[in-house]
Amino acid sequence: MAMTVSSACFSVFSYKKVNRIKGAASEDFAAATALRTEEEKKVKLGGSELRVTRLGIGAWSWGDTAYWNNSGWDDRKLKAAKAAFDASVDRGITFFDTAEVYGTTFMGAINSETLLGRFIKERERKNRGVEVAVATKFAALPWRFGRQSVLNALKDSLSRLGLSSVDLYQLHWPGVWGNEGYLDGLGDAVEQGLVKSVGVSNYSAKRLRDAYERLKKRGIPLASNQVQYSLIYRAPEQNGVKAACDELGITLIAYSPIAQGALTGKYTPENPPTGPRARIYTSEVLTKLQPLLNRINEIGESYSKTPTQVVLNWLIAQENVVPIPGARTAEQAEEFSGALGWRLSNNEVDELRTLASKISPVMSFPVENL
Repeated sequence: MAMTVSSACFSVFSYKKVNRIKGAASEDFAAATALRTEEEKKVKLGGSELRVTRLGIGAWSWGDTAYWNNSGWDDRKLKAAKAAFDASVDRGITFFDTAEVYGTTFMGAINSETLLGRFIKERERKNRGVEVAVATKFAALPWRFGRQSVLNALKDSLSRLGLSSVDLYQLHWPGVWGNEGYLDGLGDAVEQGLVKSVGVSNYSAKRLRDAYERLKKRGIPLASNQVQYSLIYRAPEQNGVKAACDELGITLIAYSPIAQGALTGKYTPENPPTGPRARIYTSEVLTKLQPLLNRINEIGESYSKTPTQVVLNWLIAQENVVPIPGARTAEQAEEFSGALGWRLSNNEVDELRTLASKISPVMSFPVENL
């Protein structure tokens, strides 16, 4: 009897053990499948090895009090920004763009890099499996000279972020002078293992080609050019920047892709945005936008999508474009994720471009014309 019981116990134990092994294998397979699916949703940045989600999140507003958050930065907005970060990651958006000049230390601001680094660490403590791709930028201030200035600024950024390296380091705008030295500094950063890839921002087609060639001589690909690009600001299509990016295999990262909220349908001529944006998106501009916004809304309804999701999808449909809308709340981040996983028809893409062409372009960041 004892032997029989022992055999039965052994059989039960073996059965449970096998099932646990099978269960673990199933979990591993499911995890591997999920990881593979997530990787398939990513795109390579230019000729680099870095892969990022097809849509990223801009962290310009985090901590800022100069352009955004005109009523000041407070604990409520801090919690909202953290929720936006978590909601983005929860929905598979893991590419975040910041800069050393986002959120100066004046007027109660907190540096955006500091906040992003804090959010990443808090998230890692809860879920160590999450990998976030971080992009930040070097400010080409007139008193900065030479390649060492890039390395010094990068090390300061890494300190604020609490990271040993970043995935993408960009020149925020072309300098008045010394651009060759800045590009050499980017190359040095790659060779020293401080960054995985490098890019530029607000670069004209000519400057982009020059930067590409200078880095190419060192065997370093120029991964990206971050410029303003939206349905109502299509200068990259008209000034040769988009064509140069496509030709050279450089990814165009689109900032202000929803025109700082003007394309979301949130604002009307009677209810324009406040703060500095009020000088750009005036009641007159918003009046001219209404026919386009009406059509965007109609198209969105046919897909069960919001206007925001439609205009972001329009950019993604241009190919070789990664939009980075700014998310200040979890709700915004959740909405942005709805721009992925579907596509406007070619006819709809063309129709929206035609409607938008009847509207005068909004103001740009002037340094892109240097």
